[in-house]
Amino acid sequence: MAYAIFFLKALHVVGFVSWFAGLFYLGRILVYDEEAAGQPEPEKGILKRQYQIMEWRVYRIICNPAMMITWGAGLAMLALGWISDRLPNYLSMGTPGWMHLKLLLLAGLTAYHLWTKGIIRRMQAGERIFNSWQYRLLNELPTLFLITISYTAVYGKAGSLNYGYLFGGLALFAGFIFWAARAYKKRRDRLEKEA
Repeated sequence: MAYAIFFLKALHVVGFVSWFAGLFYLGRILVYDEEAAGQPEPEKGILKRQYQIMEWRVYRIICNPAMMITWGAGLAMLALGWISDRLPNYLSMGTPGWMHLKLLLLAGLTAYHLWTKGIIRRMQAGERIFNSWQYRLLNELPTLFLITISYTAVYGKAGSLNYGYLFGGLALFAGFIFWAARAYKKRRDRLEKEA
């Protein structure tokens, strides 16, 4: 059974790395798709068609399978730990509540994942939901999930998770990302006006 837990743990890591890679790439394509809407024809039609193909491929071929692998391997590890007295029971080890928080964060990431599917459909129907800067901000949401889930897992399992530090640090990092995105937008707007 110990080999099963190592296999599942490695599979879980492969799953979430692939899932986040897909979500980061998908977010970037959404930015480009929105920017293509402002181009003159025929460039607009060509670019929009290509980005929509890319969005669906990333969503269906990378994001969906990776999400399923992440959830499947993670839940299998929890189940093995729960039924075996020789394997770690992640629900009862470390900082109280850390696994519950991790599962809640994963549910939030899954909701974000499914929300992007709705965005792709609405963009394909010709609806302009956000501007490119807002899509850039949306693309940073997986980063916040990645950081929070990683720190929760590492420190929670070790029994040294401080929820105040976790969420305080997350709020500071989110503020920094927003500040950096605004600075980038101002610089980009200035360069466009000068051109």
